[in-house]
Amino acid sequence: MSTPQHAAVIPADPVLDGELIDDNQQQHSGRVVSCWQRCPRVPAAFKNRAQVTQAAKDMAVTVICAPWWFMGATVRGMVLAVRAWRRWVTVYDYREAAEQSEKLADKYVEIRELTLLRWRVTGAIVGTGTAGIAVADMLYGHLVLWATTVISAAVLAITGRRKDGSPGRRAVLAGPRSLSWTMDPQILVDAFRDAKLIGKDETLRLVERASRVGEGWAITIDLPATRKATDVIKNREALASALAVDEVQLLVERVRGNGGHAGRVAMWVADSDPYATPPTPTPLLEVACWDAWRPVPFGRDARDRRISLPLVWTSLLVGAIPRQGKTFAARLAAAGLILDAYTRLYIADFKAGKDWDAAAQVAHRFLSGDEPVHVLELAAWLVELVTEVQARYRRMRELDNDICPESKVTPAMSRDLSRNMPITGIFIDEVQVPLEERTPIKVQGKMIPVGEYIGELLTWLAKKGPAAGIVLVLATQRPDTKTIPSALRAVLGSRFALRVMDWRDSNIILGEQMNTRGWDSSRLLPSHKGVGILRPDGETAAGADVLAMMVRTDYMPNTDWTTICARGRALREAAGTLTGHAIGTGSTPALDPATVAHVIGGSYPTDDAPRVRELPEPLASVVAYLGDNGREFIPTAELIDALDVEPTAFGRQMGDLGCRPRPGRILSEDGTSRQARGYLTADIRAAVEQVLREAPAPDEDTG
Repeated sequence: MSTPQHAAVIPADPVLDGELIDDNQQQHSGRVVSCWQRCPRVPAAFKNRAQVTQAAKDMAVTVICAPWWFMGATVRGMVLAVRAWRRWVTVYDYREAAEQSEKLADKYVEIRELTLLRWRVTGAIVGTGTAGIAVADMLYGHLVLWATTVISAAVLAITGRRKDGSPGRRAVLAGPRSLSWTMDPQILVDAFRDAKLIGKDETLRLVERASRVGEGWAITIDLPATRKATDVIKNREALASALAVDEVQLLVERVRGNGGHAGRVAMWVADSDPYATPPTPTPLLEVACWDAWRPVPFGRDARDRRISLPLVWTSLLVGAIPRQGKTFAARLAAAGLILDAYTRLYIADFKAGKDWDAAAQVAHRFLSGDEPVHVLELAAWLVELVTEVQARYRRMRELDNDICPESKVTPAMSRDLSRNMPITGIFIDEVQVPLEERTPIKVQGKMIPVGEYIGELLTWLAKKGPAAGIVLVLATQRPDTKTIPSALRAVLGSRFALRVMDWRDSNIILGEQMNTRGWDSSRLLPSHKGVGILRPDGETAAGADVLAMMVRTDYMPNTDWTTICARGRALREAAGTLTGHAIGTGSTPALDPATVAHVIGGSYPTDDAPRVRELPEPLASVVAYLGDNGREFIPTAELIDALDVEPTAFGRQMGDLGCRPRPGRILSEDGTSRQARGYLTADIRAAVEQVLREAPAPDEDTG
């Protein structure tokens, strides 16, 4: 069935007057421009408007600063001339040679005579020159005096010109400058040498001249042979130190593709902290609707370039410590889908706050809470989604190649209500809560924690869901290996890491070894709220081949979020796409693991819910005492004291249940480690599962 056209995503530009151009005239003009661009005799400064503008600025700076540069060079030349004359008149080289040969006393008379001779020569030259200038001044006027002064100053200025840049370090790129229009490339060469990125005898080759881009300098360089751009990115902090700027002001990227190679680097150096200004409001607030197939506006990088985040065909993991903007980032991704009336949303807020409450009016499924019942509800959602994805693949196999050419959901299919294949976004905030839930559920004939089951369902959806139109967005404040399984992290395409406490946590979010490649979110400043490292899965404004980038997310407070959600509901009401929770029919689906037997493998029993059975003593008391404290080893003495049992009988009863004491180590009160005998919690857990498997069900009891 046909679908109505979308409203304009971006307000239309004003209609401009124009004139028709003859095709031949346009082709001729294009050939002239092309020849002008390719001609090697045309200076680069005259090949495009940007270069001409930059050349004009450089010329203006040269004209304004030339008198001061000339005076400084003249003074330096005078100092150099006086030093050179002093070394000559004191016979410094002869004296130094005599000292090294330990014959200074023998050569003293010769040195003194030569010194007196050079003083006489100096006096004769000065006297003769002064007399000659005086005579010429009397004969030809003051013109001779002015000409002599100008020529002498020019010679001294040439002698004292700076050949290797200013000595020492100075913050030439940091802070506001009244004439911040030009940058000496020699500064970069010295900085690369100081950072030990190139050798003392090596230099850089400028590919594109330094030019102003935004509030900073942009330049593209080629490294010496065998030097790699990845090493520059890895040592960005050392290079920033050599340039005397903060590392957040320095942006280093490898130039890839046809115009780049492994040794070509694009650099941008900001005049000041690019994140010190107020954040930019989200542009989604100004649009009538959005297309989910377009990347969603996410934020801006240090160069103030708009960074949009692709969502279709991929998934997103957002990680950070609390209060760094994690939920704001996830809501930005959700806002783009909310403003598309043909998307379906599953939203689970395990923070149990009100950050996501406004989305309840557009969500197909919605929950907010952190109790075990909410975790089980999420598991039922995921089972429902797995079943839906399987059904979509079966239906796509029956479609013609013109409609579904690559066994993937297309934009037309996602908006066709009769096919029921909308883009479906799954947003789970504080995903560590359901993944760590230990409530048992029977899967493949054995009891496993529901958090483990949810982790495997999410992994399956992240692997097979994108082609069927499933978008998975997970946010967590506990990015560790125990919380998020490695199999799940490995299939999440896009990553966004705000500030974390340790480089290991940063690597868990962004990927292994990312800190050694120059990307570590633990180095972000606490004051930079909403600033993080984005590792995109798709093309952005920084290029399709960029590994990662620093991004500050757009600002979308609760008032704007509520406005966007209300607008999304109005769009769905007009399109007739409100479903589930949004219209009050969002009943929780039944949790039936048998419908997704191939997710984990094997076949699952078809009984409804896990049957709760009584555990025998003392195992029940041990389980109650341990609770969910995460300990891996519990000493026997601690259990005996806590449960107030007889040691011999306790050990015999635990052994009959399959738990035998093992040696282990515990911490004493003084912080030292000592050896003790006790039980592994893994053995206790295995004993519980064994008892539950062997015990008869309630309807099988005969007593």
